[in-house]
Amino acid sequence: MTPRDVLNSVVEGITSGDLDSLMTLYEADACFAPQPGQLVNNSESIRQCLRNFIDLKGKLDLKVKRVLQASDLALVTTEWSCSGTGPDGNPVDMYSKSTDVLRQQSDGSWKFVIDNPWGTD
Repeated sequence: MTPRDVLNSVVEGITSGDLDSLMTLYEADACFAPQPGQLVNNSESIRQCLRNFIDLKGKLDLKVKRVLQASDLALVTTEWSCSGTGPDGNPVDMYSKSTDVLRQQSDGSWKFVIDNPWGTD
């Protein structure tokens, strides 16, 4: 699995609602930016953030724009959009450019160290 494959697995996990599968893509001490300017750094908080995306029951489109790899680290930038339904029943449309850092694990797989769906916002 490459860093690009990990991002494609996020789309599959969100679309299928497979939260457990999504959580395997994160290191134990990873951090996640649920909104611009916010950061969570524990598994339970990351799980809830991902659950919020799944609960939109929408369509996630993601395009990997660049992968910069140095040794066991990769910086991945993407453009993504998500259309779904909010908890209040109203339509939700989101778009952003993400910036993520992944680390290669001892088994050769890649996992998120930093997941920032909001890029530099």
